[in-house]
Amino acid sequence: MQSEGDVLDVGPRERVKQFAQQKWGNLNDRQKSFLKKGWGIISYKWRWQIAMNITYLSVFILDRTNPVVHQFDMAVLNAVVSKLPIPEMISSRMGLG
Repeated sequence: MQSEGDVLDVGPRERVKQFAQQKWGNLNDRQKSFLKKGWGIISYKWRWQIAMNITYLSVFILDRTNPVVHQFDMAVLNAVVSKLPIPEMISSRMGLG
């Protein structure tokens, strides 16, 4: 059994790890199996989400390393906006007209 002083000397990350290990040890085999399957599904979805967003990640990295990304041509935006059927009142509030 740990004394109160031992718990205070341990960092928050270690306390969370100890808490999780204690709770995991209290589970029966059926609960552990269910949680492992659930974690597998969640981690698979996270991997899929990362794979789907890799293009946005590359733009984010380029944004920090390539100054050309910041050079935006307002003429292109004005050409696109001029062809959209946006009422004048809305476009003026958006700062486009």
